[in-house]
Amino acid sequence: MTRVNLRAVEARVLAVAPWLLALSVLGHLVMVTFQQKMTMVDLMVYRNASPEIFTGQLYDWRLREFSDQFALPFTYPPFAALVFVPLSVVSWTVARWFWQLVSLACLWWLVRCALRLIAKSTGSTADVGDVGDVDPDLWRRRAMLWTGLSVWIEPVRTTLNYGQINLVLAAVLLATMASRRASLAGLGVGVTAGIKLTPAISGLYFLVTRRFAAAAWSVAAFLLTVGLGYLVTPGQSNRFWFQLLGDATRVGPVGSAINQSLRGALSRTLGYDVDSGLPWLLAVAVSAVLLGWALRAALRVGDTLAGIVAVQIFGLLVSPISWSHHWVWMVPGLMWLLYGRARGHRLVAWTAGLWVLAVGSYLISFLLKAQPSIWIIPRPWYFSALGWVYPACGLLTLVAVAVGLRARTSSDQQAAATVSSA
Repeated sequence: MTRVNLRAVEARVLAVAPWLLALSVLGHLVMVTFQQKMTMVDLMVYRNASPEIFTGQLYDWRLREFSDQFALPFTYPPFAALVFVPLSVVSWTVARWFWQLVSLACLWWLVRCALRLIAKSTGSTADVGDVGDVDPDLWRRRAMLWTGLSVWIEPVRTTLNYGQINLVLAAVLLATMASRRASLAGLGVGVTAGIKLTPAISGLYFLVTRRFAAAAWSVAAFLLTVGLGYLVTPGQSNRFWFQLLGDATRVGPVGSAINQSLRGALSRTLGYDVDSGLPWLLAVAVSAVLLGWALRAALRVGDTLAGIVAVQIFGLLVSPISWSHHWVWMVPGLMWLLYGRARGHRLVAWTAGLWVLAVGSYLISFLLKAQPSIWIIPRPWYFSALGWVYPACGLLTLVAVAVGLRARTSSDQQAAATVSSA
């Protein structure tokens, strides 16, 4: 199908995008209403464990309901427990519905921010289907369309079902990191890192873009969250920062199919937990090279979204544990692959298609059912190969950013040279 035909199909779908969004959100909320046994176990951990910060038992507490293989602990810094305490003073029904609505709003905001960054990057052009200023209503309908569709993809669906905080953190990070105000950008990274450590990788983006003021603000904000934790509970803060931090096995089963980090994929392939050994170090080195390649291409053309997504994907790859629902960053990544500066490039298009197949097929859910236990690492080779799905797509995305932007830059330079010589 030609690009023109694809644009024509998209135009027809966008015409009903508001209805698709409404039906999609309504369908999800109906499921929440009638699935009375829908546990939202992560939200239950946030809500039920947070008051234990005042008893000194925060990191001894376990959620034993619905956890036949692993009693879930509270794994975030003490500051996160302070943030979650308000959820403990309302009923479970109120907390559950509040979290669902906030998460859905953050999904919309995440898609909306991604498309606005793309519009800013591509600018106003005469190309039909671009997201620039030609049609200011176009990106709004695309945001509606992709928000409605994203509700049902695996990372978002499991985030909503588990009551995870991923969409909230991603929405805050994307909105603040792109801000020109160093204080706002830094505060967004520092505070989210104080809640859940993984956003700290975002500071790398500030360093490579030479936004040193934003980096300083992020460090200050993060240290403030640590200080608040010590002010409330110095003993539990010491325990978290000097004993529990870095113990991935406490967070969960490293080799389970739901862990879509490089460490998880390598462990399943080799049949044992590779920890931070040579296989993992080599994989991290390869990822770092690809990240550098992608960032160089993004910075040369001033593509903010491409740079932010590349850094976040790198963080997911190298983290000891990246649950499949942590990969909500593929949503703005997919927006860039479909509509960004390198749209139309063959590798970029193939990468977008593979992501749609990976997250729309519920492959991770199948692999979780196929494994005999979350703690058994060795498995048949074909399950190990399929278990690379998110890391492989993540690595391919870094390559697509680098290759696609480089090709687009060369094409633009050739076009400019042709015009100037005419």
